Amino acid sequence: MSKVSNPTKVITGKHTVFSYLTVNEPKVPLGGGTPKYSVSLIIPKSDTVTVEKIKAAIQAAYDEGQGKLKGNSKTVPALEDLKTPLRDGDKERKGDEAYANAWFINANSTTKPGVVDADRNPILDSSELYSGIIGRASISFYAFNSNGNRGIACGLNNLQKLADGTPLGGHSRAEDDFADDDDDEDFLG
Repeated sequence: MSKVSNPTKVITGKHTVFSYLTVNEPKVPLGGGTPKYSVSLIIPKSDTVTVEKIKAAIQAAYDEGQGKLKGNSKTVPALEDLKTPLRDGDKERKGDEAYANAWFINANSTTKPGVVDADRNPILDSSELYSGIIGRASISFYAFNSNGNRGIACGLNNLQKLADGTPLGGHSRAEDDFADDDDDEDFLG
């Protein structure tokens, strides 16, 4: 059975970190609007294969979306003049260690993404999903032209959790907080 290739779809590498992970319940974006599921995908700059796939998918979305991008203008803006989703963590997130030496993409969807483990079994326990886990993401790129804003956006399809990571955002897991039961102080004694 042959797979039909979609040039605007990318599966990230296995070392992508999921940040600002919102996949259990959709959130209303700042400023209002339709609730969305979302994630910020942190891709190490060393993962050049994924970065090249993303650049090619952005180009494909640009090529496919020329009519939309042109809108009422006489010409289609050049890709480098448009807003695109691949961003440099060293420039846009200075001081945030999680984004150091990495690219990042914010992906979202109005429909709930599928989330599976390394064996492709659905993850049903929401406590398994937190900002900082490591995995792969299925994302798609598309052109947009809305309210004077034009560019390429990133849609979130599905996620695969491959490993636990360091929780981001200062939030610790209960399992970690209470792992050490060697208190010096006898609480009841």
